[in-house]
Amino acid sequence: MADGSGLDFWQWWERAVAEAIAHHVAVYELEYLATGLGLSRLELKLRHRQPAAEVTQLLAALWQRRITERVPVQYLLGWCGWRDLHLRVTPDVLIPRPETELIVDWVAGLIDPYAPGLWVDLGTGTGAIALGLARACTNLEIHAVDISAAALAVAQENISAHGLQHRITLHRGNWFAPLEPWRGRIAGMVANPPYIPTAVVPTLAPEVHQHEPHLALDGGIDGLAAIRHLIAAGQTMLRPGGHWLVEHMAGQADTVRILLAEAGYGAIRSYRDWAGIERFTGAQTSADPQRSVR
Repeated sequence: MADGSGLDFWQWWERAVAEAIAHHVAVYELEYLATGLGLSRLELKLRHRQPAAEVTQLLAALWQRRITERVPVQYLLGWCGWRDLHLRVTPDVLIPRPETELIVDWVAGLIDPYAPGLWVDLGTGTGAIALGLARACTNLEIHAVDISAAALAVAQENISAHGLQHRITLHRGNWFAPLEPWRGRIAGMVANPPYIPTAVVPTLAPEVHQHEPHLALDGGIDGLAAIRHLIAAGQTMLRPGGHWLVEHMAGQADTVRILLAEAGYGAIRSYRDWAGIERFTGAQTSADPQRSVR
């Protein structure tokens, strides 16, 4: 494999495109890397200039890791785009997926985006959902939780970079555990919890199985361990009529709706992603203010 040294950039580029096809890697990932290093899509299309040798060498080195080690391009660059955000990513956090962007839109459609309220993002990772909510719903007070100190460091970097540290408070702990002082007062929660069944995790693409944190992937035997916990805890952590909304795996929506109904939630509804897959399910706690709060 070419290392890029001493090569005409466009000769190297043609070889890299051929490598992408041979290794079943999307060619657009090569373009993603190139634009991430400062080349424009117009330059890549017109080929009107020769990039600096050091750019060729760096791009070639990163591309070699992409092909041979199957490292995701987002980790190679150290950032990714999500909604209108530029986010720092490391192997300590799950790479935010495009379909997860919709969870922010669903929340903004469920509530008055200008009304105040306390919402929580559980398992925040990069802080993407918390940031998306803060920007879409400008008067929300947002608390974001993660059990990983390394993930929280990434989230803090992203929140500070976008100037929203006054709107988002970070907590380290397991799901609702750090939020006891707000028990019964939370207007809504969102989560993108681990939902892949344990036995399925090793079968995932090497980019996921070998590089993304299993803590954010493995959802237990049937993939629903975290979701069951969030259903149970949400009953008393959320205020009466509080919103509960999670992302889950394709094929899990029916079970999640049943679990929510059995737990006494109302207004249960699943939402589809851009591919038409039921990807999110939401509900509300009982509006009865006399319900027990333990």
